[in-house]
Amino acid sequence: MIELDYIGADLAAGHLPEPEVDRLLALAFASAGIEDGHVAVELVGEQRIAELNVAHRGKEGPTDVLSFPVDGDGGGSGPRELGDIIICPEMTEDLREAIVHGALHLVGMDHETDDGEMLALQGEICSW
Repeated sequence: MIELDYIGADLAAGHLPEPEVDRLLALAFASAGIEDGHVAVELVGEQRIAELNVAHRGKEGPTDVLSFPVDGDGGGSGPRELGDIIICPEMTEDLREAIVHGALHLVGMDHETDDGEMLALQGEICSW
């Protein structure tokens, strides 16, 4: 089972209900063979995501979603810490897509190097 901490939901008008976030995360993680673990999804404003973007990627300005993986193999005790997904609702047109995108990055996918595989899987998951 995927354990979810959904932080900052009040920042997004029309945010997704937690059961839908749970469903999307479960689908994204299952695509990588992960059926249990813990993940945090946080909704932040443009200023905060811009700070994180420059600090962790060296890129100026806000972006739609950032992912911060924690446990690569889940070798510790307790639920595997999959990581954090940080989303700026003002920078994304589709929160569902941003959640899936962030989760796929947490499992090691990278749309900048994979010949379109990640974005194709993202589209498939979001169509369910």
